[in-house]
Amino acid sequence: MTKRVLHTVTQGNEFLRGRLLVVAFEGWNDAGEAATGAVQLLREQLDVITIAGVDAEEYFDFQFNRPVVSQDDDGNRALIWPSATIYGPASTEVDNVPLAADAELRVGSDNTGNVYLLVGAEPSRNWKKFTVEVLDAAMTAGVSGIVLLGAMLADVPHTRPISVTATSENASVRSQLGIERSTYEGPVGILSVIADAAEALGIATVSIWASVPHYVHNAPSPKATLALIDKLEELVDVVIPRGDLVDEASAWESGIDALAGEDDEMASYIQQLEQARDTVDSPEASGEAIAQEFEKYLRKRGDGRPDEPWRPGA
Repeated sequence: MTKRVLHTVTQGNEFLRGRLLVVAFEGWNDAGEAATGAVQLLREQLDVITIAGVDAEEYFDFQFNRPVVSQDDDGNRALIWPSATIYGPASTEVDNVPLAADAELRVGSDNTGNVYLLVGAEPSRNWKKFTVEVLDAAMTAGVSGIVLLGAMLADVPHTRPISVTATSENASVRSQLGIERSTYEGPVGILSVIADAAEALGIATVSIWASVPHYVHNAPSPKATLALIDKLEELVDVVIPRGDLVDEASAWESGIDALAGEDDEMASYIQQLEQARDTVDSPEASGEAIAQEFEKYLRKRGDGRPDEPWRPGA
């Protein structure tokens, strides 16, 4: 199968001039499978091969990250073990295709060999050693910048655009991309550990996180995946074919609408989230007004957040 080509435009931006590693992990960092879904889409679109992997015995607790058994088209069964894999370009030679002649939005560029991928399960142990191994492989490949994708459960409505934030601890990158530094304090996942170690080695990093509606946390969220792809495309100037993702995102939203249409309490809860979101997004909203609206929402919701907060007694 012919792989579609991504087009990178540097436009004088130092962060974009080198090789970029795009990273996502299953688990705590991956609400709605949005982050790994974005990297898997890139893997499908790019002509990449495996260039490094990790020893599953070294980093995974198999009672926590269990292997799974699957069957192929011929009925053969095989075990698939948790892992983390780095993919790199299969070839540095790229076929240039005129934009106007390409009905599939395939764009030719001699920069497509600059995109590397890391995807897998978040390790259960030995995070420091894992990080050293990953960054050694990245440095061997000549990676000079890392984009870390994550997704978190949040009090957001599925009917509004997915909120996406981009941050960096690198002052130069923040200036180049017009993004801010994170003010978060609290528990972190492996993404933050990799980012911290990479910056210490002089590898610039950017973190992109999507907010996934927590009341649909049990299902993949293609709308959040699409939002991450959109933000990645915006920040690093790549054109990424979406495939069926747009239709899947629309079907996801319609499916939740149908569920809410059969549950008045769920619908009312979603309406509260919509009102809070619209207040924050309104042009006339002040910081004080936003804070007051958020506090009012929290009082209505009460302490804690059960899986279905619109249920009686929640």
